[in-house]
Amino acid sequence: MSTVLHDGAAVLGRHLQRVRHAPAILVMTQTMPIVFLLFFGYVFGSALAMPGTEYRAFLVPGMLVATAANGIMTGMFTAAQDSHRGVMDRFRTLPMSRVAVPLGQAAADLVTTAAGLVPLVLVGLAMGWRMDGGPVAAVGAFGLLLLFRFATTWIGILLGLASRSEEAAGQLGGATFMLPLLSNAYIPTDGMPHWLRTLTEWNPISAVATAARGLFGNAPVPEGAAWPVAHPVAGSIGWSLALLAVCVPLAVRGYAAAEG
Repeated sequence: MSTVLHDGAAVLGRHLQRVRHAPAILVMTQTMPIVFLLFFGYVFGSALAMPGTEYRAFLVPGMLVATAANGIMTGMFTAAQDSHRGVMDRFRTLPMSRVAVPLGQAAADLVTTAAGLVPLVLVGLAMGWRMDGGPVAAVGAFGLLLLFRFATTWIGILLGLASRSEEAAGQLGGATFMLPLLSNAYIPTDGMPHWLRTLTEWNPISAVATAARGLFGNAPVPEGAAWPVAHPVAGSIGWSLALLAVCVPLAVRGYAAAEG
């Protein structure tokens, strides 16, 4: 375990150094959620039945969760880029744990995401959003967001190792933009047709968004919702742990198998 942590910390440092030397990428990935927040909050919000301030209070937690779900795209692109450029091959020549390489990438993404949530939260507060559930509940909400981001990053690492192509990862990563649209991140599901509401509420993003809204004190659990949304905290933790249980061993196996 100590070897995994030591090697993982080395890989973590390498990824953070890369972010420091390429700040434009970090700025782009962190400003886009703010742009979407402003666009949805002031353009789409005027077209919905919910009043503007109420909708923005509903939207901000959903946007935080959509940002967490972007771990699929960033994890996939980073893993595919390192595979395509031979960085993974150089790691495999070193006497280091095979778990440490994807773990270090996921940990680095978690650190940068935690820092990147700060400006998004500040913009949300400026738009009228408030954390009315209390400080302890707010900490729990941010914990769920980071846990979900960690899980989605492992999905991306798995897909990136499988694709081994920056172009393929970029195209597939763009498709992940649809995932928050098929959830309750941006709009309530109450008025959807039954089949569509069921589909969106079994999207893991919906459970995490509902849990975040409840913990932040922004919106109650909708009536008649599917089980993950009706029990959002348990659903969020369950989805995240299930994704980790599936993706972590598959990603580590994929990284090790490429060695042969």
